[in-house]
Amino acid sequence: MSSSLFAFTVKDFRAQLRQLVLTGAAVAVGVAFLVLSVGGAGALVQSYEQSAAADVGGAPVQVTGRDGAPLPAGAAARTAKIPQVSGVAERLVGHANVLTPAGRPLDDRALVTSVAADPALRWQRLDTGQWPERAGEIVLDRDSAARVGAGVGDTVRLTRAAGGTADVRLTGLLDTSASQALGSQPAIGIPYAQTATYATGLRATHLDLTLRPGADALAVAKDVKKRLGDGVTARTHAGAVDEAKQSGRTMYAIVLTAALSFVLIAMAVARMVVTNTFSVVLAQRARQLALLRCVGTDRDQVRRIIRRQGLMLGVLASGAGLAAGAGACALGTALLNGLADLGPLDISLMPGRWTFVLGGLFGVLLTLWAVRKPARAASAVPPVAALAASGAAQLPEPGSRALRETVSLLLLVSGTGFLALGAFGGSALSLLAVTLGAILTFFAVLRYARYVLPPFVAVIGLALRRPFGTVGRLSVQQLRANAGRTSAAASAMLVGVTVAVSAVTAIGVTKGGLEEMLAGRMPAVFALDSDADRVPADAVAALRATPGLTVAPVRTATLTVDGQRTVVATADPAALNPDAEGVAAARTLKDGEALAYAGRSGSLTVKGTPATSPASPGSPASTRLTVVAGGGALPLSLFPEATVYVNGATLDRLAPGAAAHTSTVLVNPADGTGHDEARAAVDRALAAHPDIRIADTGSDAALVRSMLDRMMLVVTVLLGFSMCIAALGVAATLMLTVEERTTEFGMLRAIGLAGDQLRRMLTLESVLLALSGALAGTLLGLVYGTLAARSVMGGRVSPLDILASSGGTALTVLGILTATVLTGVAASVLPARRVRRMAVVDALRAS
Repeated sequence: MSSSLFAFTVKDFRAQLRQLVLTGAAVAVGVAFLVLSVGGAGALVQSYEQSAAADVGGAPVQVTGRDGAPLPAGAAARTAKIPQVSGVAERLVGHANVLTPAGRPLDDRALVTSVAADPALRWQRLDTGQWPERAGEIVLDRDSAARVGAGVGDTVRLTRAAGGTADVRLTGLLDTSASQALGSQPAIGIPYAQTATYATGLRATHLDLTLRPGADALAVAKDVKKRLGDGVTARTHAGAVDEAKQSGRTMYAIVLTAALSFVLIAMAVARMVVTNTFSVVLAQRARQLALLRCVGTDRDQVRRIIRRQGLMLGVLASGAGLAAGAGACALGTALLNGLADLGPLDISLMPGRWTFVLGGLFGVLLTLWAVRKPARAASAVPPVAALAASGAAQLPEPGSRALRETVSLLLLVSGTGFLALGAFGGSALSLLAVTLGAILTFFAVLRYARYVLPPFVAVIGLALRRPFGTVGRLSVQQLRANAGRTSAAASAMLVGVTVAVSAVTAIGVTKGGLEEMLAGRMPAVFALDSDADRVPADAVAALRATPGLTVAPVRTATLTVDGQRTVVATADPAALNPDAEGVAAARTLKDGEALAYAGRSGSLTVKGTPATSPASPGSPASTRLTVVAGGGALPLSLFPEATVYVNGATLDRLAPGAAAHTSTVLVNPADGTGHDEARAAVDRALAAHPDIRIADTGSDAALVRSMLDRMMLVVTVLLGFSMCIAALGVAATLMLTVEERTTEFGMLRAIGLAGDQLRRMLTLESVLLALSGALAGTLLGLVYGTLAARSVMGGRVSPLDILASSGGTALTVLGILTATVLTGVAASVLPARRVRRMAVVDALRAS
């Protein structure tokens, strides 16, 4: 019996294969997307690891400070005395400023690295030109050279460590595209002997060693470790490369998790497509299933037949998806290495063989899971159904209806509660609550889809009746008459569009409210940063003398507070942004009161005078400060190292004389002065101070907006796979209905409906299916995305106002809806062609 049952299963599957081609294609796309996602994540991590390994250089032995600490003094000299060592290059790292032709430094401080005298120990990579070898020569990264308008052979102006500036000759340009150490900021390479002339904060981070012929690198590394002590780590070249790659493993887990989240969405859509297709196919074969029951096939055997057919479909589809994914990875690798400038990196998108094994297994198991429900419903078809006049029937819904309705209601109620808690509760876990609420309510909406989506079809159909006449009315009536099938087909599109619109809305609202959020959190638009860790008095005076600026010097002192060295800050709160957190509390602060960061409360005990100064005559042994609630974030926003804020009189009493100094200056545009005008005024006032940089919250906002734009593009592209799978589901449903409605089409042709009209009717049905799911998904996505953005912004700005004024977000949502319409049109091409070619007589003979 089992062999004959298996033979019947295979024969029946081959007979139904044409109906399942599009469904198999949906699974194949999902599996291919999985392979591409894993390969892309692996390629990203490869680039990270290879760039980290490239920064190691080619030294046979490398010495570093433990846990990133600087090397001890004299380490290079002691290492050079080891007999097996032939050469030592000390890597020096510091900071300097590259000046524009106008004499102002770039906003980002440049990282200075020493260029080794021995070419074999130079770890930086030269793009064009020559290495600097004499005093007054440097190399610069390509981007910074372009920003100051300099080319190879030109003169560049740098700040000097002792103060003032110096003109140097640019001998070459660094290739920082594949460097983790140099790629994120301006980079300067200076000959080792001249590094201290320009760099401040200079420290030795590495020793690169060359060995005499025959020397064992591991033995030398152990000898170095023994001579220099526990404060250093000595590794062979292979060990240093492996250590540099360690962080890449953590990064791989994070990137892979993010990529697989989109894969799971796509595979969830594929599962819905498979379930819907098998449900329609089995409903059309209800009479055949009943006949099987009549000849002695029991329920378990019917379920086994369908599950085996699902297994066959999963194997074929997964195999096709793996082949397509491998081909796409190979093509992507060739294009990436052939067209992109990767420098020393060699990137491959092709994942390992275990990815193909697990990806194929996942596709097969997903298909088996998807056919589980249709198989249970098919096994419940009674033998008496064989007497039905038609071969098609509505499959019974397995399980208890009361239980299903109860679960759906619980999901909806609990999800709505989490959404409200996250959006309006003000909790630290607001975003998590909104996410959980969105998931719960979305599952509830899917369970109620047969009641929710047909009304959308009816509403959209009202707009189609006038332009399309009879064809439009027939399309709407057909979809409303088969509410279950309509909701099942449109639900796949609903999933993809909901997730896409949610992400686009949340990102768009956050981007739109970014400037207002920063304005509400930051006490000033501009902040001054000096290499000397203090701003000169003449710079402060120049700023105050410049019209259109509101200047607030920030004075700090390092004191012993509650037994710990603590930076205490003060500034004039009247000159700060009144909307910034803590400024209102600072304006009412009295002498002897303080604002404290990190949850300190009650009182603070300040002992003696500043920790960096000798005791002053008459200074108190200790002072108690009362902590005032409501402004704990202000000290940190005034100065990155400050954790306590007091008013000016209190700081003068705690740190008398010159103990307190101006660490930075905060500047706001005065009333009536625009941002760009104020920035130009600050640059003019600081023309005599090239060592002072300007931090601009507007630039920070632009950088974050750029990151969010890229994130929106990536999310939209990745979710496009889900929409493609949903389109295949719509096409599969239409193809199946064509066979089921053959007689209907014949009658319509017989009473005068033309072939082109039938084609338009199916196209409209496809568009209605896609658009109804898309519109419902758009509404849900707008709600979820807006609530998520509100939870992130904490109610500081109105997401609805931002969304209404955000043209970019609106255009993206309209683009998604347009793509949905085009998807519906594309999904109808094959079914419409088949109907148009159908002979009227043959159609009328069909039963």
